[in-house]
Amino acid sequence: MSVNAAVTDFRAISYPLRLYSGQDALEQLPAELKRQQTSRAFIVCGRSVSRKTDLIARIQRILGAQCVGVYDEIDKDTTLTSVQAAAAAASAVQADLLIGVGSGSVIQGTRVVAILMAESRPVDQLITQYPAKGPAISPRLMAPKLPIVNVLTAATTAQNRAGSGVKDPNRNHRMEFFDPKTRPVALFWDADAVLTAPVSLARTTAASVFWRALMNLGAPRMGPLSEGDRLQSFRLAQRAIPRVANPQDAEARIHLCAAAFLQNRDADDGGTLTEKHWPARVTYALATALFNLHAHVGQGEANSALTATVVRQFGGRDPEAMRLIAAAFDCAEGDTPHLNAAQAIEQAFAGMGMPTRLRDVNIPRDSLPQILEHSLRNFNADPQREFLAERDRIMATLEAAW
Repeated sequence: MSVNAAVTDFRAISYPLRLYSGQDALEQLPAELKRQQTSRAFIVCGRSVSRKTDLIARIQRILGAQCVGVYDEIDKDTTLTSVQAAAAAASAVQADLLIGVGSGSVIQGTRVVAILMAESRPVDQLITQYPAKGPAISPRLMAPKLPIVNVLTAATTAQNRAGSGVKDPNRNHRMEFFDPKTRPVALFWDADAVLTAPVSLARTTAASVFWRALMNLGAPRMGPLSEGDRLQSFRLAQRAIPRVANPQDAEARIHLCAAAFLQNRDADDGGTLTEKHWPARVTYALATALFNLHAHVGQGEANSALTATVVRQFGGRDPEAMRLIAAAFDCAEGDTPHLNAAQAIEQAFAGMGMPTRLRDVNIPRDSLPQILEHSLRNFNADPQREFLAERDRIMATLEAAW
């Protein structure tokens, strides 16, 4: 009997979730509240969706008296002060269910609101700890959490995860919260809701989803469940990309939500970032540092400005991964697949109207050392602290990307 352990040895986890998609999907909100045996829903969102669209008013009309309040001050950086204020507001009206309405920042922030409402310990005791030596430690947050329903306005992998990053200006790194009990009980991909996002937001989130789908293809060995997730995620993202600039194309935006959802399912089906290739890990770390340090830069722009250069610098270490990525663009021939892949990636992002250099997003050159230092502390991308030995090469990559 022949068994490839690299392909067949994996662990898959499924979490209970209801997903509602399509035209008028939000009409199922009252039924979901009934299913959760709740009657006091509190909406968490940002200013734009609340004050520039009718989406929040629509949800309030659907829920009627079952909507007991709205907090609309969650910002792009998901700041600590904003989630603390939201938690206080939700507690004041005795909310028994939270509805996150938005994309990445709001969806992450809603999870932290649930944690702050339930846990009595100081914030510093609720966040992930990073000892000088050894792996990160996430404290066990045992208190029951309010059920969460997420209404997406743009595609995001934050939609059904358990971790959240929060920014505090008094710290030199993101605060990270993790609690499996904050995974949502329901997701809504409502056609009109996803059309509330401006084209600029739809484009940057599409670029993020496409980037992750592309990087995931570089895994030389995938389990049978993970492989299906990754291939379909890439197909959905690739087909949606040319249509995302159409402000009336809800189908393309919902397909991107589905692509992001499959990327999360890939992680639950055994795929992990730490097993991925060097270009994926380095780009992730640098892009995260970039958009956390420079508020005007979105995650999609960070990925598009960095990826091709990182592939040129680090792709030679993972030739098989780069060949698989190049094959997605039909350019895998030759002895330097990483250079072929880099050129194809650069052309793909440029074709979307996305930046391909750091200077294209107004990043000052003297900011590069700070971006480097933050990337060296990204433990999700570098749990074994391998990046410390690559400091000079990563800095050279930033210089080349500028």
